[in-house]
Amino acid sequence: MADFDEHGGSTDGGSNGYHDDPSSSPSGSSTTADSSLATQIVDDIPEIELIIKASTIDGRRKGACLFCQEYFMDLYLLAELKTISLKVTTVDMLKPPPDFRSRFDSTPPPILIDRGEAILENDKIERYIMKSIPGGHNLFVSDKETSEVIEDIYTKFKLMFAKKDTNSSAAFMKRLGKIDHHLEKRKTRYLTGDTLCCFDCELMTRLQHIRVAGKYFFDFEIPEDFGHLWRYMYHMYNLDAFKQSCPADQDIINHYKLQQRAKLSKHEELEMPTYTTSIPESVFENYDVDYE
Repeated sequence: MADFDEHGGSTDGGSNGYHDDPSSSPSGSSTTADSSLATQIVDDIPEIELIIKASTIDGRRKGACLFCQEYFMDLYLLAELKTISLKVTTVDMLKPPPDFRSRFDSTPPPILIDRGEAILENDKIERYIMKSIPGGHNLFVSDKETSEVIEDIYTKFKLMFAKKDTNSSAAFMKRLGKIDHHLEKRKTRYLTGDTLCCFDCELMTRLQHIRVAGKYFFDFEIPEDFGHLWRYMYHMYNLDAFKQSCPADQDIINHYKLQQRAKLSKHEELEMPTYTTSIPESVFENYDVDYE
């Protein structure tokens, strides 16, 4: 298992679970935290540990589990606000270490640990962050319109992925267009306002899978005329919470290959990890990405 502090660095000073080449990081810099930040612990701030799945290509990297990244982002935002100290641990589920097997048997990550108490299952983790983690309630805003507009975007993508027919593609594009319209109508940086909330952590993780896997498997690209959606993604791509939690493109692709019982080629396995975060030039030309 590989351990990280709240800024993505190794807590033991050894090899970490991310690729150490700065050019491979989505932020373009090393993921090792500044030592003064890593050692600065305030007694009354709880340390929360989040166990996430490791890459299925390279066990030192983060995997492409949607819920692992979503909760990583939630907790990272709280760590930035200094309400918690966050430790993220990656586990290679193909060969989990004995201490993981003895504690959790075959339970897959994400797993949240707070002062020795392990919280398992996604809905319980989400509820625990909202109810029991300091500051967590601020992430979980009540917004029925936003909840409804994003709730089935990933389901519709998976249906399009499986069927690749006109009807499923049209249903998916209609939902994507509704999100774009929602952002246009709100005129805010994020889904519910100018501060992040749980809906952003939920949506952006899925948009990244849609973008990377869609392009690889059936040459799908988010239309450039969904400019409000692209502007939203631009701001999300510039957040440390997203940069630190985002899996490599290769890990996202392999996530779906494994579902299809396919394998990466040797060339793909040896590729340097890449992170798709580019924004079409037309978005900068036609939309004010820095709209406040």
